[in-house]
Amino acid sequence: MRILYTLPMVAALALGGSLEDQARDLFQRTQYRDSLAVLASEPHKNAAELQIMGQDYFMLGDYKKSTEALEKALTLDPNNARILHWLGRAYGRRAEMANPFTAPGYANKSRQALERSVQLDPANKDATGDLLDYYLDAPNFLGGGMQKAEALADLISKTDPAEGHYARALIDDKRKQYDAAEDQLRRAAELAPKQVGRFIALGKYLAGRGQYKESDAMFDQAARLAPDNPQLLFERASVYVKARRNLGEARELLEKYLRAPLTPDDPPREQAEALLRKIGAGS
Repeated sequence: MRILYTLPMVAALALGGSLEDQARDLFQRTQYRDSLAVLASEPHKNAAELQIMGQDYFMLGDYKKSTEALEKALTLDPNNARILHWLGRAYGRRAEMANPFTAPGYANKSRQALERSVQLDPANKDATGDLLDYYLDAPNFLGGGMQKAEALADLISKTDPAEGHYARALIDDKRKQYDAAEDQLRRAAELAPKQVGRFIALGKYLAGRGQYKESDAMFDQAARLAPDNPQLLFERASVYVKARRNLGEARELLEKYLRAPLTPDDPPREQAEALLRKIGAGS
């Protein structure tokens, strides 16, 4: 009797381990549909498996299914900060896409989930960053506001001083205090000189202000730390394309990015392909 394996099944067999481990590994490889297919065969999913499903749906842009899976996960594990973080992200996306009548409800659910996540794990940089973005972007009647952003920046500084300066840079930029924001980004880089992301952030900000020579120097510093870092490849190319400069180098950076083993933390390949098309080098 022949056994016919689907591609997701073949991938799962190759990975080995539990279904949960297989699905998580596929998610980290940005193979979101395969990750979902692996978990589809599990009739009684635990909280971790439902969380992975919610993350898969989020990355695929199906935010309704994402919140549904994550709500089920939260029922099984109500004090899980990471589930709450992803749930906050998913409700945030639903708020962005909803009509004016339902958007406020989703926005409040997003804020509540993010606040609870940060309360449970204030050291989670991704959760505090998403909550800070919410406070900076949402109006006061939806729980946003500068006072809350400043208080959160103080909290972030207690566990990660460099990230605290980055948070204050976002606050200063929102207030259009651009020199102060730049100074905060420089202080963040000084406190964490081995973190490539600090120099990428500063390089992007300087380019946005037209300070291209200094921006290039920051990207060069990042390249000395991690020349093959995917986010460095993408962000440097993106800066070049936006300014219509160094387009040949931008093309090389984007092509290298598309060959790199990406993770969910990296910009989607589709964004890199769109930049290539923008400079007439579609893949």
